[in-house]
Amino acid sequence: MIRKLFVVMFILLMGILSCNAQIIQKKTPRRVEKALFRKSDGNKKEVRVKEPRAVLKAKKKQEANQKRLKDNYKKSVKRSKKRTVDIQSPEVQKRMKQDKKATAKRDKTKRKNVRTNSKKAGKKYN
Repeated sequence: MIRKLFVVMFILLMGILSCNAQIIQKKTPRRVEKALFRKSDGNKKEVRVKEPRAVLKAKKKQEANQKRLKDNYKKSVKRSKKRTVDIQSPEVQKRMKQDKKATAKRDKTKRKNVRTNSKKAGKKYN
């Protein structure tokens, strides 16, 4: 009798365990991902404060002034370079022009070599 009861309990227990194995989990992959990568308490979104109109206007004016100063600097450098060449004798001007060309050519070949070498190195790791 006890043996029959034990067999019946064993069969019921196995049936229940197999049914539990087939229950669909409530957590979807998206929810699991959210739980893993959610923002921590210390990483809260910063509150954006709208600045007063006067402050925005002052910033804009300052940016315009910086741009103007930068443009003036570029112009003065250009004028200075031109004046440096103009005050030289024609032979020196010619030599300066040749030196500029030689430097530009040397820099171009150097950049080209660096580019081709980096392509070869990149192929090695692809």
